[in-house]
Amino acid sequence: MTHRLDDVMRLCCELSANQQIQTTVKGSSKGAAAAGGLAFAGGLVGGPLGIAVGGAVGGLLGCWLTSGQFKPLPQIIMELSPQQQEQLYENLSTILCDIQWTDVAQLTALVMGNAALKQQLTAALLRYVTKELQAEVHYVD
Repeated sequence: MTHRLDDVMRLCCELSANQQIQTTVKGSSKGAAAAGGLAFAGGLVGGPLGIAVGGAVGGLLGCWLTSGQFKPLPQIIMELSPQQQEQLYENLSTILCDIQWTDVAQLTALVMGNAALKQQLTAALLRYVTKELQAEVHYVD
């Protein structure tokens, strides 16, 4: 089963890389709060010019606070604990139950060649990421 679990994890990486999906760890609100809070404080102290300066400083602070929290989904998948990988595998295996494959290349070809299957797996993967990992999903343009 480890071989099948590894195949499915690699498939998830391929699916998310193909669609350029990134995730954001909950906490990007810290950056927004820092920017807004310092803009407000700057406005109290320095009026309109203080708002501009406080907003700029707050934006830089917010950027620093949230740096490294935007990660490509394949990286998140590979960093999952064994228990989380098993849980994701169980969620996706219900969709893959009728698929027979010998290696990850064959599995990837089967899924990528079937638009409906690809969509189901991607939706299930994104549900897992948002529900279980409590991450926000973003598509890179």
